[in-house]
Amino acid sequence: MLTGAVADDFTGATDLAAALHSRGLRAAVVIGDRPVPDEQVAGLDAVVVALKSRTAPVEEAVRASLGAADRLLGWGADRFWLKYCSTFDSTDEGNIGPVLDALRERLGTDRSVVVPAFPGTGRTVRDGSLWVGDDLLEDSSMRHHPLTPMTRSRLRDLLSPQTPATVTEIGLDVVRRGADALRDALDAAPAGYLVVDAVEDSDLRAIAQATAGHRLVSGGAGLALGLDPITPGAAGAADTAGAPFPSFSRRRLVVCGSASTTTQAQVAAAAAAGHPTRKVDIAQALADPEAETASLAEWVRGLDDASVPVVYSVGQPSDVVPAGALPAGGAGAVVSASEVVETVLSGLVLDLVADGTVDQVVVAGGETSGAVVGSLGVGLLTIGPLLAPGVCWSAATTDDGREVALVLKSGNFGAVDLFSSAWEALA
Repeated sequence: MLTGAVADDFTGATDLAAALHSRGLRAAVVIGDRPVPDEQVAGLDAVVVALKSRTAPVEEAVRASLGAADRLLGWGADRFWLKYCSTFDSTDEGNIGPVLDALRERLGTDRSVVVPAFPGTGRTVRDGSLWVGDDLLEDSSMRHHPLTPMTRSRLRDLLSPQTPATVTEIGLDVVRRGADALRDALDAAPAGYLVVDAVEDSDLRAIAQATAGHRLVSGGAGLALGLDPITPGAAGAADTAGAPFPSFSRRRLVVCGSASTTTQAQVAAAAAAGHPTRKVDIAQALADPEAETASLAEWVRGLDDASVPVVYSVGQPSDVVPAGALPAGGAGAVVSASEVVETVLSGLVLDLVADGTVDQVVVAGGETSGAVVGSLGVGLLTIGPLLAPGVCWSAATTDDGREVALVLKSGNFGAVDLFSSAWEALA
């Protein structure tokens, strides 16, 4: 294995692994610290370790990220990525800066590029500022994210409060002089972090070439798409013909814990297309999560086998209650209703997979994806068909040996008809 990556959430991990896979690399996702036999990673070109650390306490995120890096070092990785969201989801405390600082120290390198740009999904960096489509990040829907509200757009302003390291900007004019000129500029820059502009895929190709010798890089999955593809049949090319994606024949399900406007539009499109939809009852989930899970499971089982039910919940900043409102709440703590919804949705998927009702699931939302994979006891994800930039099918085996197909989707990614069209790739 040549490349090891640490991803701060599960959707980002599959996003990066799918991008690497599309370039001809044999890539897979390992789930957190779950045990994976060495033979399952032997022969891979890249392994992405999926963590649930994006909004974890800083110390916890650093500890988990270093643990992931140590596993990758043990498997023979000699080049590393830190994968975070293309909208740079974080707060002034972290976790991107503290994790990068810890990885730089562990890997013995003095610098890393910062490249969240992913033009295929509308994320670009111009003059050091991050854009979402035609809007600056601070003017996009991410401004109102319940956990990581993004109220600034300049990446240096976002990263500097998180790290004592120097943050340098490399403009588009340098990028477009070509890989050699960009490499010289990166080498001449002060140690620390190098925010690099990228507006088009060709810019990502120049950055990928200029950083080919870097021990550590960071950013979104777009940077991986800048890699030169490996010719099929060449050494190191993914043997997709020799390892076909498994077939699945049971029922389908969509669960959405994301609050993004994209996911809301996808839910609305699914309802308009005739899919059965049901919103999680927040009050019932807070009062009795197990009862709400059971109610949703009963509803799904009562539907026609050919239907594609969509269970969704839109978290809001107001969905925060004293932990004492929950049966297991601790005194003085606060619990976001979105966390309770993750428990309900992951429990729903587990119940329906465990009894053989469902074996194909689309999950929208990074936190929800982490909860679902954790409840299923999955250790490794095999990358399958790509559905859209940043969205792919993956195959996994649960704790009790059941095969399941999963889409772990960032809330902001995918076509509006994804919940209807995703299944075509498995036909």
